[in-house]
Amino acid sequence: MSDGSPARPSSAPAVRRRGDPAKRQLFIASMMVVFGSFMPWISTSLGSISGLRGPGLWTFYFSMLGIAGVLIPWRRVAGVQALIFAGVAIALPIWQMARIYRLVQFQGWMPGPGLVLVLGGGVLAAVAARKLLAPPAAPPA
Repeated sequence: MSDGSPARPSSAPAVRRRGDPAKRQLFIASMMVVFGSFMPWISTSLGSISGLRGPGLWTFYFSMLGIAGVLIPWRRVAGVQALIFAGVAIALPIWQMARIYRLVQFQGWMPGPGLVLVLGGGVLAAVAARKLLAPPAAPPA
C-alpha cells in the first residue's frame, strides 16, 4: 500500500538541513527588537517612558518584517527585508535620542534598556542583511 511518497531505503538516514546562520542572526535581532519595543525607552527621575508610547510601536511592526525574512526560503528577498528592518531599528532609536537631547540635553534622563535593545537588534539585523545579500561562496575545488 503506497501513500504516494517516494520509497526510501530504511538504512539511509534522513538528511536534515542545518539552519542558515544569517537567518538565525536575523531571528535573534527580531526578538531583541520585539522585546525592546515593549520595554522602557527613556528613564527619568519621575519614571520611565515605554517605547510603545512613541516609535517603539513602529519598531515592533518592522520586527515582523524581520521574522518574515527568517521564514521565507529566498535569501535575497530575506536580505532586503532584513535591510529595511535594520534601517528602521537603527534610525528610530537614534532619532529618539537626538530629539530628546535637542529638547532637554542630558538633564534628568537616560536611554532605557528598550532603546538600547532595539538599537542593538538593528545593528545585528544589518549584519545579517549583509550576510544574506553577499554572493554565495564558491564550493571548494
